Amino acid sequence: MPRPPRFDPDQLLDAALALAHESGPAGVSMAGVARRAGAPSGSLYHRFPDRAALLGELWLRTVLRFHQGYLGKLAIPEPRRAAAAAARHVVEWSSSRPSEASVLLHPRAAYEPAGWPPELTRHADEADGQLRAAIAALISRLGVEQDRAVAALVDLPYAVVRRHLTEGRRLGPDAADLVERCALRLIAD
Repeated sequence: MPRPPRFDPDQLLDAALALAHESGPAGVSMAGVARRAGAPSGSLYHRFPDRAALLGELWLRTVLRFHQGYLGKLAIPEPRRAAAAAARHVVEWSSSRPSEASVLLHPRAAYEPAGWPPELTRHADEADGQLRAAIAALISRLGVEQDRAVAALVDLPYAVVRRHLTEGRRLGPDAADLVERCALRLIAD
């Protein structure tokens, strides 16, 4: 009877997350993750065939966790309320999960997508498509210029989060309120 696995994929991805938070995606190595998790390298290679697959799984897990709340906010029936809630969500989620938020400060390209397994690439593309469709649907409901809406929903909250996280500072208690107010002004008629 085979022995049950001692290290599940989430434990290994958590170790990769810690390294990515400290040094960015370039700082994640298979040996470093195994060391950080206290796992033999065989356990790591059993679940992730190579570094690109590990990085891809880390990126996708993080994106999906972010999307859980963000997509829900974008779907709020009243469009102005949806836009405000979505912008606010970026700051609140990032504030409560700075390690995960730091993963999303880097573009997908930094996580070596050319080396991802096809199924992982397909899943990531589906997640990106779902997000783009949800943003487009809200922009249509808002009836505002696309650039203005994208600035409110994506660019503004990302800029506030990025500035704090790249400086190693916590987001202030008023950051979400500020982003929400600014987002509402951007989408005002």
